[in-house]
Amino acid sequence: MPCSLNRLFTVLLFCFAALPATAVTVTRIDIHGVSDARLADNVRSALSLQDAVGKDLSQRRLAYLLHRANTEAREALEPFGYYAPVIQIQRGDRGAVAADGAESDSETNSDTDANTATARTDTTDAQLTVSIHIDPGLPVQVRSRTVDVVGAAADNTQVRAALALFVPQLGQVLEHSLYEASKTRVNRALAAQGYFDADFIRHQVEVTRAQHAAAIDLRWNSGPRYRLGEAEFVQTPTPIIHEDVLRKLVGWTPGAAYDAAELERLRKSLVALDYFGLVDVSASPETAQNKQVPVQINLSPAPRSIYSLGLSYGTRDGAGYSAGIERRYLNQRGHKALAQIDWANTRKTLTVQYRVPAFLWRDGWYTASLQAADEQTDSLDNRRLEFVVSRSGQYSAHLNLVASAHVLRERWSYFTLNKPVGSYQYASFAFPALRADYIDVDNRLAPRRGVGGSLSVRGGKGNGAGFVQLHASAQWFHGWGADSRLILRGEAGRTFTGALLDLPPSLRYFAGGDRSVRGYGWREIGPRIRNSLGQPYAVGATNVITASAEYERYFNGPWGAAVFVDTGSAFNGRNADLHTGVGIGLRWRSPVGPVRIDIARGLNRPESPFTLHLNIGADL
Repeated sequence: MPCSLNRLFTVLLFCFAALPATAVTVTRIDIHGVSDARLADNVRSALSLQDAVGKDLSQRRLAYLLHRANTEAREALEPFGYYAPVIQIQRGDRGAVAADGAESDSETNSDTDANTATARTDTTDAQLTVSIHIDPGLPVQVRSRTVDVVGAAADNTQVRAALALFVPQLGQVLEHSLYEASKTRVNRALAAQGYFDADFIRHQVEVTRAQHAAAIDLRWNSGPRYRLGEAEFVQTPTPIIHEDVLRKLVGWTPGAAYDAAELERLRKSLVALDYFGLVDVSASPETAQNKQVPVQINLSPAPRSIYSLGLSYGTRDGAGYSAGIERRYLNQRGHKALAQIDWANTRKTLTVQYRVPAFLWRDGWYTASLQAADEQTDSLDNRRLEFVVSRSGQYSAHLNLVASAHVLRERWSYFTLNKPVGSYQYASFAFPALRADYIDVDNRLAPRRGVGGSLSVRGGKGNGAGFVQLHASAQWFHGWGADSRLILRGEAGRTFTGALLDLPPSLRYFAGGDRSVRGYGWREIGPRIRNSLGQPYAVGATNVITASAEYERYFNGPWGAAVFVDTGSAFNGRNADLHTGVGIGLRWRSPVGPVRIDIARGLNRPESPFTLHLNIGADL
């Protein structure tokens, strides 16, 4: 039967060729019979006839393209596991021009096989609408499968994990894309573990069309595992950091088993130092001696100094500016220094910092910093000097740990700016602190998937007042489509002390404002008392709790909008007087980072004014 159909198609092809050379135009190609859009799209993209739509064609050229459409459609369905479709080509009411079905019973190939398909054409004068109707039939399923690695890698954990993920499994459809991706995954696992001589000893897929069955037989011989060699650092144009400092980051000794993860860890550690603008870590198996692979690290320095200058405006702080300078490296030991000033009408800070790279236990920094701060508002006169020494360590790819010791001297008063000197309170505290920061997101600048959070504890004693303070915060990001995301935030803190008013303001909890509860002023929520002029002011609290839900959607390029609801309170005791605010916002993906402008209103008091909130920078 297939032979007679082929003869019929050949006769009709000659008939088409014998027709007068009248120009014909194909106006549209419709594909029917397949519910999976992937199949229809792949068939359409494979058709030579698609490129001829809207062009004048001779009868001979049209007949050739229709004949090609049969083969092209058949081949376009095979990657999805359909090896025996039926395709008909019909022209007007004259019946079928061509039909084709399954051909051979079985075929052996390295990775693919063959197939069938149908098409229909209706004519109106010299214009045609081509309708391709496809009955894909039953997909080919994997009935037997052998996928394995023999040799030195047979028990390698990473290689076995790649084999365990190999698809298609038994009973699944033979999709070429999944099959090829699985092969690539195994090959990459072998290379990442140093089996550079790995090769196939069996590489076959056998498809039996009549039974809609496939047999996969893939076997690798891994060969021996290579070893890591000496790390060679090349700094151009001239070395800026002593090589012995950089060698502390190398996590292997020459002769250790090759593992690409070690190279990637070294690259990330060098990037995190921020000394270099270019970091290239490369291994060269082709130059290996006695199966030992040399590793070369090419480094180019980043600009030595970073200068920053910014302007700011806040409804409470007024106009202000910030300026800073950071030296990426002061000397060849890799020490860093930073100085920054933030100056506004009501709040001013000056920070100086010195950092030394730390490699023992975990990559991180020894840091010493000194910060002086001055805050002058209608109800608070506060000056603070704090000295901090810390050691940070990158415990894992997502978790950073910091241990620090603080010495704090603070002076404050909650009266008017014209208060007598005797109204000041003073406090001196020395206390340790521990903090853990966890970030696992797809994009730190504008996350669409993942979580971030921090947990800290600190405590000490000074001026007869002791305290222990816990604080936790978390953020969760979930993207919908390409332009929308949901952001959930939460915060909770608790201070254990018997003398809250003896603690300086920097050790108390407050709520309200941009990154707390929008719709309320900065520090507006929480316990409040009146100063000597009868004005209410916040005094802080032992506890804080806040929560937020926000939905963002971008409409036109970098521009978007948001709606949100925030709630929370700073409070003493067990009863939280929650304040809720709602609002809308404008979003802009600017060249310097996300810009967020929000308008919000508190719901707890009818007379609450609208508040404006501006934030620039990453979410984390």
